[in-house]
Amino acid sequence: MGKHKNPIVQAKKSAIHGLGCFAVQFIPEGQRIVEYSGPRLNLEQTLKALEKGNEYIFDLDSHYSVDGSVMSNAGRYLNHSCDPNCESDIIFAKVWIDAMRDIHKGEEVTINYNYELEGFSNRPCQCGSKNCPGFMIANHQLGLKNPQKLLCTMMEMSNEIISQKNKNDLPPNKSTTSLF
Repeated sequence: MGKHKNPIVQAKKSAIHGLGCFAVQFIPEGQRIVEYSGPRLNLEQTLKALEKGNEYIFDLDSHYSVDGSVMSNAGRYLNHSCDPNCESDIIFAKVWIDAMRDIHKGEEVTINYNYELEGFSNRPCQCGSKNCPGFMIANHQLGLKNPQKLLCTMMEMSNEIISQKNKNDLPPNKSTTSLF
């Protein structure tokens, strides 16, 4: 995992996506596992990095983020799960990854990326968890614990967007109602 080896986790091929972060030893609930590290970016730098396709940006707040794309960042290999075993904890502009439950040796260490609902259809999820709605989103943002209800809400939003786009694509003076 780059220059700085982490004695608790290592990168290996993941069934979720690409390389994943796996426990090298038993990790008890509450243990701090790794710092998600990298250069601190301001909003302008963050937007430029995202435009260039950097997928390792971690928001600290509305003004700053961490660019976790550096090879020395062991946390860059954390994959998203809808049923994660870790969570992030931001302390003094540092992002720490802590175990939410006991993690067994060899188990993949995961977090919920907590993406906003906007743009969900561009972020399919392959975590395979029982509660996975099929997309990488933060379930708690909608206050829904039922993933099927969440998926229905997302599909309704998609249909509304498509309907609105179709209305906007009509030539002037055309109606969406039928004449028959």
